[in-house]
Amino acid sequence: MKKTALFCLSLFLCGAALADELADANALFAKKEYAQALQKYTRLANAGNVEAQQHLGEMYWYGEAGAVDEARAQGWFTKAAAKGNAVAIASLEVMKQRVARRADIDYWISKYDGSELRSGQYRCPAPRIPAMSKLNDEIERVGASVQAWQDCYNRFVEHLNEVSPLTKLIPADLSKLMNKQEMEQATAHLALVHDNVAEGAKVSAKLVLADFAAWRSATEAYVAEHNEIVKGGPSEARQRDIDARKNNYAPAGK
Repeated sequence: MKKTALFCLSLFLCGAALADELADANALFAKKEYAQALQKYTRLANAGNVEAQQHLGEMYWYGEAGAVDEARAQGWFTKAAAKGNAVAIASLEVMKQRVARRADIDYWISKYDGSELRSGQYRCPAPRIPAMSKLNDEIERVGASVQAWQDCYNRFVEHLNEVSPLTKLIPADLSKLMNKQEMEQATAHLALVHDNVAEGAKVSAKLVLADFAAWRSATEAYVAEHNEIVKGGPSEARQRDIDARKNNYAPAGK
């Protein structure tokens, strides 16, 4: 009986020691002292502690054990799930879904090009602007086309601001399947796409505005000259030309 009692007491003390070490590991993890927490979780996990196995799987999954190691994460989740750990079971289901949606994940990491940001109501082709306009109908047409382009460009800018950062475009159910490394890659790729789309639109807008400014300057100069002629008669140079023509075609003997 004494041996049994001593044996039970020994098991109790061992369990208490493991519980204390698990609490220490959790405290280290909470303080983001990941290297030390990893050591304690690993020792406990190898000793069969289910919660430590779960935490160890999470550390490898999120890259807190160094680099993301999906294979090791799955290994520890499998051990913990075999003992009924709910978090580990759910994590293995996430990994299963990741395999099924691998193409969707890769799309946001490297293939998304932002084409829908520049299509439909946000596609703003440059208006046709002549070098100068002399007729009122054409002046009105050019002004209306530039105004329509500007309205479209403003819609484009407002929409681009609304969806920025572009990581907001990643479906919520898909973002939950992405690990830390994949989300970082997607964030970097989408930031580059955003910058390219914005810069392309900005360059196009500068060209349109430059053409419009040149057209307006030339057209206003022509209109001003035309109005001056209508208001005050022909200019001095034009009057001399008219007089010369009259002299050239004057009847003989006059």
